[in-house]
Amino acid sequence: MRLSTVILPIYRWHEQGREVWQRAERLGFHAAYTYDHLSWRSFRDKPWFGAVPTLTAAATATSRVRLGTLVTSPNFRHPVTLAKELITLDDVSGGRITLGIGAGGTGFDATALGQVAWTPRERADRLDEFVPLLDRLLTEGAVTQRGTYYSAEEARTIPGCVQRPRLPFAVAATGPRGLRLAARHGQAWVTTGDPALFETGTPEQSRQAIRGQIERLDAACTEIGRDSAELDRILLTGFTPDRNTPLDSLDAFVDFAGRHAELGITEIVIHTPIPDSDWDTDPKVFERIATEAPAQLGR
Repeated sequence: MRLSTVILPIYRWHEQGREVWQRAERLGFHAAYTYDHLSWRSFRDKPWFGAVPTLTAAATATSRVRLGTLVTSPNFRHPVTLAKELITLDDVSGGRITLGIGAGGTGFDATALGQVAWTPRERADRLDEFVPLLDRLLTEGAVTQRGTYYSAEEARTIPGCVQRPRLPFAVAATGPRGLRLAARHGQAWVTTGDPALFETGTPEQSRQAIRGQIERLDAACTEIGRDSAELDRILLTGFTPDRNTPLDSLDAFVDFAGRHAELGITEIVIHTPIPDSDWDTDPKVFERIATEAPAQLGR
């Protein structure tokens, strides 16, 4: 079981940002991710910086911790320009980047460019085109492709990624189409649990839902002849019915993580504390979890 963290892109770099990312490395996290949004929920009218520049700065300030997005979506990205940014970021980091990618939702990102928010089906359609094209762009030197939503015309992405054949994709998905994308193109799969259970479900119901998601992921891998054990399984916490209760104490977290490890989760991601927010957890407990939980979970 690996333990990672999410650092929201809310910090001015020279005032606090550098130290927050360096602290994540000192605490021994496997990876430090950030959200790839234009703004997000209660932070919409507060500082919020770009994900790729933030990760680039973090790459120059750290040397070991993996870095990435949880998650990037097509809402305001295009595969050609994103591929160029990713190969640059992978180069700056020395090959430490993971791209979390998903279909996105109906929040501020969905309309910030002036478009009408896409339906769930259109988001799935777009992701179906986006991920395979991005895969090609990151593994081939020049790509021409015509699609319904995304096209490339002799798009050059030389010299490619430091990581070969490309940087890993962590595909966020719960539906059948997304799970098939994860099976075919992912090196990892990401879940936040079942959104339908967030308000009224129980922790046990949530675990059963995640068990079902993993079973469907395994089936999608079997369908294409892939060993599902090749995929890491990442749980981004804070969106299950127990919210942040697992961060109340070291023992509570170890119990939570152990129960999810039994389901097949291989990496758990916790939010770096932010006062007066949904992630207002005790920094001392957070540090204990970061430094002591991995040993108890057998990392």
